[in-house]
Amino acid sequence: MNRQLLGVWCGVFMLASAGTRAQEITLASNKSSAYKIVIPAEPTALEQKTATVLQKYISQATGAQLPVVRESAATGNTVIYVGHTEKGDRVHPAKLPAEGYLLKTDDKSLIIMGGSGKGLIYGAYALLEKYAGCRKMSEAPVALKPISQLKIPALNEEVKPQFEYRETYYPAANDGEFLEWNRLQKFEDLWGPHTWGHTYDKLVPAKTYFKEHPEYYAFVKGKRQPSQLCLSDDAVYKIVVAELKKRMAASPDALYWSVSPNDDIGYCECEKCKAVDNEQGSPAGSLIKFVNKVAANFPGLKITTLAYGYTHKAPKNLKPAANVYIFLSDIDAFRDKPLADEGSASAFRTDLKAWGALTPNIFVWDYTTQFTNYLAPFPNLHTLQANMKYLKSNGVKGIFSQGSGETYSEFAELRGYLTARLLVDADADVKQLTTDFLNEYYGAKAGKAIGEYIILLQEKMITSHRKLDIYGNPVNEWASYLSPENIDLYSNILDRAEAAAEENKTYQERVMRVRLPLEYVVLQQARFYGIEKFGVFTKDNAGKWQVKAKLPEKVKRFVANCKKAGVTELSEGGVNPDQYQAEWDAIFKAGVTPTKAVGATVGILQPFTPDYPAKGSRTLVDGNPGYSDFSYNWLCFYGVPMVATVDLGSAQSVQTIKMHFLDDPRHWIFLPERLKVEVSADGSKYQAISDVAAGAGDEHFELTIKEFSAQNKGAQVRYIRVTAANSGILPAWRFKEGKRAMIACDEIYVQ
Repeated sequence: MNRQLLGVWCGVFMLASAGTRAQEITLASNKSSAYKIVIPAEPTALEQKTATVLQKYISQATGAQLPVVRESAATGNTVIYVGHTEKGDRVHPAKLPAEGYLLKTDDKSLIIMGGSGKGLIYGAYALLEKYAGCRKMSEAPVALKPISQLKIPALNEEVKPQFEYRETYYPAANDGEFLEWNRLQKFEDLWGPHTWGHTYDKLVPAKTYFKEHPEYYAFVKGKRQPSQLCLSDDAVYKIVVAELKKRMAASPDALYWSVSPNDDIGYCECEKCKAVDNEQGSPAGSLIKFVNKVAANFPGLKITTLAYGYTHKAPKNLKPAANVYIFLSDIDAFRDKPLADEGSASAFRTDLKAWGALTPNIFVWDYTTQFTNYLAPFPNLHTLQANMKYLKSNGVKGIFSQGSGETYSEFAELRGYLTARLLVDADADVKQLTTDFLNEYYGAKAGKAIGEYIILLQEKMITSHRKLDIYGNPVNEWASYLSPENIDLYSNILDRAEAAAEENKTYQERVMRVRLPLEYVVLQQARFYGIEKFGVFTKDNAGKWQVKAKLPEKVKRFVANCKKAGVTELSEGGVNPDQYQAEWDAIFKAGVTPTKAVGATVGILQPFTPDYPAKGSRTLVDGNPGYSDFSYNWLCFYGVPMVATVDLGSAQSVQTIKMHFLDDPRHWIFLPERLKVEVSADGSKYQAISDVAAGAGDEHFELTIKEFSAQNKGAQVRYIRVTAANSGILPAWRFKEGKRAMIACDEIYVQ
C-alpha cells in the first residue's frame, strides 16, 4: 500500500474509531424531552446565560421545557453539557481557540464548549440556528417556526471565526443578541473607553495644552497647529503614556488601546519628525516610531494606530512592534468592483502588501454605504464577499465594516446580516444567505420580487459603467442607472412586493423601507430638475410657476416613513427627517426666481471639474438653485477660475445680474477671490459693472451660500461675462497636500 493511500486509510480509521459512540440524538419530540441542560457546579455568568438561551429557544421551537441543573445534581446521559463541566473537560481537554466553539455528541449527550471570549454562546446560537431553525437576522425578534422534533446528528465540530476582530456598523449592531448570535463585536466593548479611532486629541487635548505648549503640536508650513501631535517631543510621549496608564487602570479588561492621528490634515514637519519621515519615505515613519515607543510600556496589551490619510503609506523598513496593530483604511476606493479589481483601489492594494511585509497585525477599515446619502440606492452587494475573501487571503486579522451607524440606510438589515456572516466565514454561500434572508424577512413572495429588484439595480449599475462613490449622490446618476426610466422599472417590481405583503403588517413596513431609497431619489432629482420635467415646479394655465400638486404630500409621506424606519440623519452629520421637511418647505415657499437667462447659451473658458458635472455649462442657466449640496446643481471649478459667458440670444434690457457661490470649507470649497461681471451688446466690447473681492476669510467650517449682485444702468445687453477668480491655494487652516481650492456657482440670474 503506498503512503498516500495508507494516510487516507489511517485517517478514515481514526474518524471511525473516534465516532463509535456518536449517534443521532433527539432532544425533543411532541413538546416533551428527557433532556436537561447541565452547567458546572460553579458556573460563570456566560455559562448561565448560555444555558438560559438554549432553554428559551428550544422551548419556543419545540414546546419542550428543558430544566437547567448543576452538574453535581445531574444524572443519566440525556444531557446537554454547557461550558467547562467535568464531563466536557474530560471529553475535550484541549484548549479551544479564542472565540471558537465545540459541538460534540457523546453517546446520547451533547457537549457545548467555548474558547475565550464569547465562544460558548456562539456555539449555542450556531446549534439553534442549524438544527432548531431559529434565526436572528436583524434587530427584529428571533424568527422561528415550531417543529415537532429536534434531532441532532452525530457531531464533532470545532469552529472559530476567520477574523479576530469583526464589526459591522449598522442599526442592528445596537441589539446585543444580534451581535452574539452572529458572532460580532463592538469597538466600545474591545477598546479602552474613548480610545478607538482618532485619539491624539483625546490623549493630549489641544484645549488643555496648546495655548501654553504649542510645541506639543504639529509644525505645519512654518507654524504650530493643533491639527496633529509633534511625535518627536518627549513631553508628548510622557503625557500619552501617563494618560494610557490612567485609563488602563480604570478599564483593565479592554483588549485594545488606540494611539492614532486625528481625523485632520497638517502633520508635523519639524526637523526631528521630518528626518524620520524622509528616512522612511512616509509620514507613517514618525508615527510608527512613536507608537512603538509607547507600546513598549504595555507589552501585554495591543496598541492600534491608523494607516489613514497621510499615514496610509507604510514605512520603508520600520516594523511595528509585536503588540502594535495597523488599522488600514480603503476609503479612496470606488465600490462598483471588488477591491482586488477596482482601479481606484490600487493604492490600497499596494499599501496592504507593504504593511503586510512589515507586520502580521493588520485590521482594515472598510466602507459599505454612501455617507453623503445613506438612503440612496448603492448597488455594491455583489462586492461584499469578494472583498472579504481578498482581505482574508492577504492576512488581514480584523475588519471594521462601516455602514450607516445607528441610522437606517438602504438595505441596512440585509447589509448588516451578510457582512456579519462573511466576517465569520468569508466562504459562506452568499446567494443562499441572501435568498433565506429575503424569504424570511419579507415573506417568500415579496422576498422574491425584492431579489429581482436587487439584481436589476445591480445589472443597470454595472452596464452603465458608473463608479460607485461612498461620497457620491443619486442625482449624478440621473442619466444612468437611476434615470427616471429605470426608476419606473424598479418601482414596478416593488409594486409586486407591496402587493404580496399587503396582508402582513410587518412585511408591509419592511417593504416600505425597501422603497424609501427610490422615493428619496425621486425627491432629490426633483430638486435637480427644478423647472424641467420631473422637477419641483410646473406652469399653470396662466403661465405662472406652481409647485406640482402632489409633491408636498409626497414629501410629508416620505418624511413620516423615514421616522418609522429609524432614519435619524440622511447623511453623515447631515439633516434629520424634520430638517429635510423644512428644506422642502423653504423650496416650496421660495418658488421660482425669474431670470431671462433660462436656456441661454453658455461658453466656459476653463473646464469645470468632471467629478461633479451637474448639467455641464447648462447648470448656470437652468433656472434651478443649488441648495446646500455641492455635488449637484453647482458647477465646480477645481484650482482654476470660472469664466462664463452667457449669450441671451438678442440684446435686451437688463437691470440686475446675480449669482450664488458656495462657501463650504469642509469640502475645500471657498468663495472666489474676486468676482467681476461684465456686459456687452455685441460680444466684442465689454463694460465692467461690478468687480468685488471675497476670498476664503478667517477659519470657519460652516456652510453658507453667498449671493453676489450687479446692477446694470447702461444700454441693452446680450452677453454677460462672469469671471470668478480662484487662487487655487488653500488657506493654512485648511491645507491638505495635493488639494487645491474649489469654487462653485449654481446659477446666473438675469433680471
